[in-house]
Amino acid sequence: MNRFEIIIFLFFSFACGIGLYTFYYAKGASYLTNDPQACANCHIMEDHYSAWLKSSHRNVATCNDCHAPHDIIGKYFTKALNGFNHSLAFTTGRFSEPISITKRNHEITEASCRYCHANITNMIDHNPSADQLSCVRCHANIGHAH
Repeated sequence: MNRFEIIIFLFFSFACGIGLYTFYYAKGASYLTNDPQACANCHIMEDHYSAWLKSSHRNVATCNDCHAPHDIIGKYFTKALNGFNHSLAFTTGRFSEPISITKRNHEITEASCRYCHANITNMIDHNPSADQLSCVRCHANIGHAH
């Protein structure tokens, strides 16, 4: 190995070590599960988790049921994207309190409402006099209070 290859090897080894340590320290494996307590790993989510524990959805839906697509690729892509964005925001201190949902995640949540409650939403959506209604606009506090 020449000097340049050694430097590259050391750089990538260091980066992998930092990445693995960060994954361990941040309880990264917990985010691969459906356990709602994983969402409360971050202190900013503790109020949402506590509110979910008192909600009507506690016995029928986890965080992933409402905040991740229902297909495996979409689910883990969304979890990875959100994880990266959350890590970046919290590391740089560029996040608002209270936190607010992004447009993309709002659309995912809306689709999840419609997925689980299709028998109701199909009847509403097929009414020609009704525009596309937003479930989360009127029912924002169902999963957890804001």
